[in-house]
Amino acid sequence: MIRAFFLSIGQFGDRAFLIVFAKSLGLTFALFALLGGGAWAWAQSLAATQGADGWLSALAGFAALLAVFAAGWLLFRAIAIGVMMVFAEEIVVAVERKHYPQALAEARHVGMARAAMMGLGSAARAVVVNIVVLPLYVVLLVTGVGTIALFLVVNGWLLGRDLAEMVAARHLPTAAMRGWRASTRMERFTLGVAGTGLFMVPILNLAAPVLGAAMATHLFHGKQA
Repeated sequence: MIRAFFLSIGQFGDRAFLIVFAKSLGLTFALFALLGGGAWAWAQSLAATQGADGWLSALAGFAALLAVFAAGWLLFRAIAIGVMMVFAEEIVVAVERKHYPQALAEARHVGMARAAMMGLGSAARAVVVNIVVLPLYVVLLVTGVGTIALFLVVNGWLLGRDLAEMVAARHLPTAAMRGWRASTRMERFTLGVAGTGLFMVPILNLAAPVLGAAMATHLFHGKQA
């Protein structure tokens, strides 16, 4: 994992990495802006149906925006990885071209449609599972570290699955995926915890999706070797 992290950091300045970083970050923030705008409009519309007007309507809009920002710790990770899955193959190809040329020559193109479906599935799982676990997050707040630990475990499991499978899809037939999943549980979980940890570090969290995709590529080929 340490080797995968430093190799990924070392390649971050590559043109392919920077292009995907810019595209995924721009689209992520655009989706956040749409979500915030939609929440504002919905809150004002709801306030209007209740007869509120003027400053009360504006207050309802601000409250909706605050709710979106308050959920940012979950939404950013879900949306950023979902968006990243769409462009992830460009990162995987860049890593394989530099470090695993033989694997690149034998890889299959995943395709935008499948990548988009994987991205939507990733985002949906992250939101649904974290909402289900939310009461435990709240209860564990009294422990000081329990909420963070549970967040790492839950999202490590989810993120490791998503990052690893986007690489495996290029190299393994569908029939072999189940056996591969069973044999890589610990590696995928470790990858996911590391990626989730990156999302919790200010500034570095912006690069976490790209670094996670690169790390997943190194770990997949390291395991295959």
